[in-house]
Amino acid sequence: MISSISEIARLWDLTLKRVEQKLGDRQTFDSFFAGTYINEIYGNRIQVIVEKDLARAVLNTKYIQMVTDIVNDITEDTYEVEFVSSKEIGKLERKEPKGFSPQQNKETPFFSDSFLDPSLTFDSYVVGQFNKEVYHAAKVVAENPGIRFNPFFLYSHSGLGKTHLMHAVGNYIKEKNPATKVLLISAQAFVEEYIGFVTGEKDADDLATYLKGIDVLMIDDVQNLASREKSQDFLFTIYNWMIAHKKQVVVSSDRQPNELEKIQDRLITRFSQGLVIKINEPDQESCVEILKKKIQERGMNVNDFDPSVLILYAEKFSKSIRDLEGALNRLTLKAEFLGENYITMDIAIEAAEDILGGKQVSTQLNGQKIINTVADYYKLEPSQITGKTRTSQLVLARHICMYLMRYMLTEISLKQIGSLLGGKDHTTVMSGISNVEKGLKTDEALKQAIEEIQNRLKP
Repeated sequence: MISSISEIARLWDLTLKRVEQKLGDRQTFDSFFAGTYINEIYGNRIQVIVEKDLARAVLNTKYIQMVTDIVNDITEDTYEVEFVSSKEIGKLERKEPKGFSPQQNKETPFFSDSFLDPSLTFDSYVVGQFNKEVYHAAKVVAENPGIRFNPFFLYSHSGLGKTHLMHAVGNYIKEKNPATKVLLISAQAFVEEYIGFVTGEKDADDLATYLKGIDVLMIDDVQNLASREKSQDFLFTIYNWMIAHKKQVVVSSDRQPNELEKIQDRLITRFSQGLVIKINEPDQESCVEILKKKIQERGMNVNDFDPSVLILYAEKFSKSIRDLEGALNRLTLKAEFLGENYITMDIAIEAAEDILGGKQVSTQLNGQKIINTVADYYKLEPSQITGKTRTSQLVLARHICMYLMRYMLTEISLKQIGSLLGGKDHTTVMSGISNVEKGLKTDEALKQAIEEIQNRLKP
């Protein structure tokens, strides 16, 4: 049963996300659903507050069934939704539906906070070179739970999409077979439930019996079981039972099994017996695609961003998809605050500096801006300029970047220039700058190119 304030807020947030997806119409969503919130849940009735009487009337007639179906799908329970205006709060008489009794809506005895986020699906997961193998493996698991790759062990640094994939597996299995019992929990939640059970706080139901009724068990951040000997003993028992009965187990961690510290060897051995697979850090191209998808999910137009902005953020925040999304949030907020509809490189640099801080960061970002601008001028990819290929056009573009950085960015050193251009040493940078300086004395085409690039770089 949904009871805490955080659970109620999360339920309505998930519901509104699903509603917006189904409507596919931002204007309708803003007109009727924006500003709504759950005021109270009593019995199996959910009271949702609406500011305007017109919106209340429309929601209670045209959209009530859609919303009710979504709520019940998320909660896997049977609720009735009612929309009321804010003026009616406190005047409503509570009415239980016919045939309702508290036992029919009994609270799940364990892991009441667990849920599958309906927005985290395979369709919403951006696939690139860095993660296509793990994506394929996850789809195989979802299509053949308990048969292929059991257990399925995912690992990566934080923020690279492990949890998204776990939700995607669970959502796919539930969509294919709604009767399947899927439980996705954190290792910390597992420990807390186990402690609550053995200390007598959970005295009505047996935790082991409950878990044995689950068809798909997914445990996130299993490294947090470290030093929890009793919890590990209990998990070992449950794990063996599930594998023996061909029930799917999915586990995620920030490191591979043999690197887990203070985890029992027998658990590590079993984690390794199925499929162990790593999610690598995303490449620049994949980061750009992730940014485009996130922009579209926010109802924004990718064409409202200078293309160089996406490349810049893809390079600077590629260590974590979570950081990449956070940087995009900061950028869009900055543009909104400034009242700008088109997001330029200058806005992007300012927003990134807000996140990363420091004058050196500003210098580095402006250096990246020069690389992106030169690349755009010569119809190249920035990664080609910072790479090792030495065609005449690429060498010229690199040398121009070196020259412009040296004379436009007063705080930058030769070492920093070399670092921005793929690790070139300072003698290579000095040589490149010198070549451009000599060329400007006689080469009119070079002079015109640099003037054009400098004009593009002006605020």
